[in-house]
Amino acid sequence: MRLFAFFSLRQWLTLPYIALVFGVALLIGLLSYRTGSQAVDTIANHLLRETVARIGQAVDRHVVGSAAVLEAAFPNGMAAPDSIEQDLSALRTRFWIATSLHLDPNNYVYYGNERGQAFGLWRYNQVDAELRFKLEADQPRHLHRFSGINGELQAPTIEEKVFEPRSRPWYKAGETSAAHTWTSIYIDFRNAELVATRARRVLDANGRFQGVVATDLSLQKLNAFVRKLSISPNAVAFIIEPDGKLIASSRSPNTVALADGSNARINAAESDNALQRAAYAQVAATLRDGRRIESAIVQRFTGPDDEAVELAFDRVLDEAGLDWIIAVAVPRSDFMQGVTENVKRTVLIGVLGAVLAVGLGLGILSWVGRDIRRLIQAAHQVGEGQLNVPLEVHRKDEIGVLANTFRHMQHRLRTDLLTGLDNREQMLRNIADRQLRTRRAGDKGSFAVLFVDLNNFKQINDVFGHDAGDRVLIEFGRRLREVTRSDDRVGRYAGDEFVLLIDDVPSREVAEQIRLHVETALRQPLQAVDSAKLSEDGCFGGAVGLAFYPGDGDTAADLIKQADHDMYERKRALRRSAH
Repeated sequence: MRLFAFFSLRQWLTLPYIALVFGVALLIGLLSYRTGSQAVDTIANHLLRETVARIGQAVDRHVVGSAAVLEAAFPNGMAAPDSIEQDLSALRTRFWIATSLHLDPNNYVYYGNERGQAFGLWRYNQVDAELRFKLEADQPRHLHRFSGINGELQAPTIEEKVFEPRSRPWYKAGETSAAHTWTSIYIDFRNAELVATRARRVLDANGRFQGVVATDLSLQKLNAFVRKLSISPNAVAFIIEPDGKLIASSRSPNTVALADGSNARINAAESDNALQRAAYAQVAATLRDGRRIESAIVQRFTGPDDEAVELAFDRVLDEAGLDWIIAVAVPRSDFMQGVTENVKRTVLIGVLGAVLAVGLGLGILSWVGRDIRRLIQAAHQVGEGQLNVPLEVHRKDEIGVLANTFRHMQHRLRTDLLTGLDNREQMLRNIADRQLRTRRAGDKGSFAVLFVDLNNFKQINDVFGHDAGDRVLIEFGRRLREVTRSDDRVGRYAGDEFVLLIDDVPSREVAEQIRLHVETALRQPLQAVDSAKLSEDGCFGGAVGLAFYPGDGDTAADLIKQADHDMYERKRALRRSAH
């Protein structure tokens, strides 16, 4: 009874409700944190995989052209001459063409034979080059500058040291391998940058080993790409060999200067970045366990200062023996920072609601709870790959900030950041969804998929630079959007390739008319650059391939493949007609 007498009636009527609202406010904070944590798990998983994939694409762009370069320099099956002197002019022509395929980064192709002769061509740019050769094993190389494929050789510069190709690692690697092979990554003494070399043996007319042709791949731009990645304030991204030696890193150098003036490579286990060391330890443990890395692996571990870290890594392999590992590690606090702040503000709102009005607070609780459930449901659907799921949460408070962030992340996962069009994955999903809608509704309506490949786009990059190339891509994306209807979908597929989903196309003949309409729009003069500065024989615009549904494929991938094939056939036909 004394307990009842201790508080006034007003206090008894007020305090339990205040305690209830405080408890509810705490519950809201916990629910908000849990919801944000679930959303972060989903988005973090997608972001990490996307970042690893982007780095993988950058690696592929750097190494994919090296095989073609060697093939152009010494086509498979072409017999090597007994002496370089017999084939000097032809070698110069082929090596010029080879270095023209991927001038950046494969600007150097060279060859050595069993007689100790050597021949190489170094491209400074589109016009200027240097021929490096020697015809006797005990002679130094002669270096001749020239301009243009058939330009006159300038007076030679003679090297002081004798270059012996047969003792070089690339020669020994090519000599003992029956196919293409990558040498170990080494440090270029001239600029302390990492370099990898791809080599292939060359046979004579009788099928006997005659020499080795090789091309260098500078890893400087790959390292610069990784350094420029914007992931989060404390994230680290890096590429390593299986033994842990760094190829590229966003947080630390990949080489170190020694006391004697030489340089040495850095192992990720010895990095000056604690998060990078911890992430590599996780990758190394997976490799030691013998687990096959067939696709990106995402895991969470306890990193420096007992902080949770999200990690994703994948393996890059090729038929020539390339074996690199890509890893991205992000402290979980980087993802959770906004969620934590939102939780604090939500609790404060609950406290103010207790002071102002319990009833209003309960109403707000119901409102917040509904939106939290929507966030949970949306996060769950996104986790299952449904990136287009609408999030009907329109608020200006903390949960609204989280919802807007969620929408922005959804948008990023669906959109090509340069052009604002749908990205590759979204276009595949658009086509698949359209097919699914047809099967579910029994709709007999047909549609078309157009595959667009821009003509001579590389010339724009070469003449005006990649920034201008980006502007041209944006311009072409805008044209494609303008010549299609609001219900049609336009996406950037890769590089200078675009895909269009044209809905409700009654016949293949109508689809052909649409194709012609798109090609006409692409041929209009460029606005982003001055076309007068381009070569007179540059034919701009784009080739457009067509796939019609039903009939040309049962899946989105089949339709894209058919449209891509049709585009190449159309491009070949246009070239034949032009000649």
